[in-house]
Amino acid sequence: MSTKDRIRPTIEAPLHALGLVIEDVAVTPAGKRRLVRVYLDRDLSGLAADDDRSPVPPLTLDEVADATRAVSAALDESDAMGSQPYVLEVTSPGVERPLTEPRHFRRNVGRLVKVTGTDDTVLTGRLVAAGPEGITLSVDGAKGAPAMDHTLAFAEIARALVQVEFTRGADEEDD
Repeated sequence: MSTKDRIRPTIEAPLHALGLVIEDVAVTPAGKRRLVRVYLDRDLSGLAADDDRSPVPPLTLDEVADATRAVSAALDESDAMGSQPYVLEVTSPGVERPLTEPRHFRRNVGRLVKVTGTDDTVLTGRLVAAGPEGITLSVDGAKGAPAMDHTLAFAEIARALVQVEFTRGADEEDD
């Protein structure tokens, strides 16, 4: 069993108690130490099943700090890391990580997303809904035409990435 496979069950319970889930664990050599990166996000199981449109707030710095303390304590109390020293980094997935599962889309409702379909069609639009079967994107129309909603099943999506926005004003976020 790899170190990564030993870490996950060791830290799941403390993170679950904080309302968080493990997105991924990565262990890489860093000189005489190992770098342990734990990617986590908010547990979405408490959301209403019929709510696919409300935004999910991102993790706060305080939540990440609490998670770091919980993960560190759990690893120190276990033998998951063995005797070799390590550096711990606890974070949330960045915008560069592709959206690959329904929960990834659900966490990004309200954000600008670029979706490449299995037929190589590319759509960039506001993610307005993400349910168990697929998503709805609001794509701006050409030359001032009204935005159009496009519904895609997850099976039709080859790749999806959140787009970084620098100009979106606070008044637009409340729409």
